[in-house]
Amino acid sequence: MIMFFSVFAGVHKAHAEAALNVNADGAILVDGKTGKVLYEKNADNVLGIASMTKMMTEYILLDSVKKGKVKWDQEYKVSDLVYKISQRRDLSNVPLRADGTYKVRELYEAMAIYSANAATIALAEIMGGSETNFVKMMNDKAKALGLKDYKFVNSTGLNNRDYNGLQPEGTGAEDENVMSSRAVAKLAFHLINDFPDVLKTASTPKKIFREGTDDQISMINWNWMLPSLDYGYQGMDGLKTGTTDFAGYCFTGTASRDGKRFITVVQNAKDASGQGGYSARFEETRKMLDYAFSNYTNVKLVPKHYQVKGQKTVPVLKGKEDQVKIYTKSAINMIVLNGEEKNYQPELVLDKNKVNKDGELTAPIKKGETVGYVTLKPKNGEKVSFLTAEGQKKAQVDVVAAEDVEKANWFVLMMRGIGNFFGDVFHGIGTTVKGWF
Repeated sequence: MIMFFSVFAGVHKAHAEAALNVNADGAILVDGKTGKVLYEKNADNVLGIASMTKMMTEYILLDSVKKGKVKWDQEYKVSDLVYKISQRRDLSNVPLRADGTYKVRELYEAMAIYSANAATIALAEIMGGSETNFVKMMNDKAKALGLKDYKFVNSTGLNNRDYNGLQPEGTGAEDENVMSSRAVAKLAFHLINDFPDVLKTASTPKKIFREGTDDQISMINWNWMLPSLDYGYQGMDGLKTGTTDFAGYCFTGTASRDGKRFITVVQNAKDASGQGGYSARFEETRKMLDYAFSNYTNVKLVPKHYQVKGQKTVPVLKGKEDQVKIYTKSAINMIVLNGEEKNYQPELVLDKNKVNKDGELTAPIKKGETVGYVTLKPKNGEKVSFLTAEGQKKAQVDVVAAEDVEKANWFVLMMRGIGNFFGDVFHGIGTTVKGWF
């Protein structure tokens, strides 16, 4: 599995690079269901992420709610820091009252839809007790999710200068969050697969915060690629924009059509003239999504109960039968370039804990017992990489015994042993006799 996860030189990557010219400092395109990487540009360069940071805050919040540590109707009283940040009109915010009380759900919606910074800090305080503690939680969670190339210094994605000296302890006055495009995509992959309900909120184009009160404010989603907004794209339902002077114009997008889902990341996107612009991140995202939906198909590469040619059985020791039929437990479906489905060769890998050095199983064996797995090896040397080991496992399938094999009784084993003994004797005699003539 490790070899399949990381080897081969890149035919499909070259194809994607020829077809795309994404104008951004960093970019990546992946299959949203398996995390298979379809295109990348400087994907391991560590760059600013701005408010794409909030995906990590969302992840930790949704995980906390799931585990019962935080409740949606839990109330929060505004801290001095949150109040001061919320009054900043030059930042994305919903204004919060100094003496106000707000529920977790409305703060979450303000963060996910409107990228409200003070609301985000409020949630950090709810979960961590302070934003300082929450920043540690963010970095710990990044490590637990297997992310590389990241550093979180606050919960929002703002430059710390916007905190006016009240930034989380242990961080610099000019610090800002950074990640690579691959790490951002991996975070987004975990977010939408571990907590798919996040897309219900992320896809909300407009909502009124505190509707029916004197504090109501219209929140229009900053993801203008949602179908009903200015740069509407069919199937777009997430995920997070981000902009600072340091990071430039950034966007993590995801869209689903015809059973296919893709995730894209662009960092410091630029227009045709090489200048940063609000629309550039959406235009570069559109390039990748158009390419993905037009050129990739979800194909059944291995059917259920498939038997690898020449390896339809495995020898069995101490059984009533001396071999057992094996087949795949289920099918393997994978996103591949149109017309490239014949490029993948099924390969059987037996479980080393189940077979001896001669590749034999030992009876008894139960029907349906896992004995190994089938994976897919590209014939043309394509580089196949995935964001996560878990995603890669979706491109392989368990191989199981197709029937029971009972253990033979002592008499059968004894007679079989005698037969083998005399077989070896006569074989030896025959070899000796041949040597005489």
